[in-house]
Amino acid sequence: MVLSVWLSLALVCIMGAMSPGPSLAVVLKHTLSGGMKNGMLAALSHGVGVGLYAAASLLGLGALMVQFPNVYQLLVYLGAAYLAYLGIKILLAKPSNNELQVQKSEVSALKALQDGFAIAFLNPKLAIFFLALFSQFIDPQNLTLSIGIIMCLTVFVIDTGWYLLVALLTEVSKNRFGFTKQNPWLDKVLGAVFIALAIKVVVSV
Repeated sequence: MVLSVWLSLALVCIMGAMSPGPSLAVVLKHTLSGGMKNGMLAALSHGVGVGLYAAASLLGLGALMVQFPNVYQLLVYLGAAYLAYLGIKILLAKPSNNELQVQKSEVSALKALQDGFAIAFLNPKLAIFFLALFSQFIDPQNLTLSIGIIMCLTVFVIDTGWYLLVALLTEVSKNRFGFTKQNPWLDKVLGAVFIALAIKVVVSV
């Protein structure tokens, strides 16, 4: 792949990764509630999910979703339902006791991995996005395995790198401004954000 073409692809991927949305909310949630480690785990699993969609788009999944809109809409609604579930769970959660802090950290680490991947996997718009994006940079007749790998790795590294940076900056800001303890008010705001995002996803279908 020519360097100028790769740089153009990378720039679009950076802009896409930096756009605010459910993915950003998930990484922020796990960083604020579980620390930088959990935020980075969410970022890593999210990058894996996005990378899989990029690979699937090269294999034709995006085109199939265009041909079968019912499947696309089903995944969109599942994603919205998952966002609403996260928001309701946050709103109904009770403050945890200090004695359960270690167990909570272990569970939330697994939850961070799950949420990071799910928020990407349940977003079929990624398949459409990558289908449209890749079509601008490749010729299907000249697509080789090495070019496909480079494109998918570019997507994975940029997406993961951005959200790892978000987790790091969130942790630094949290410590600097004293947000080191669980804040019920902040949890309510996060819960409301997730529910609002779920409504936005449904309305935009």
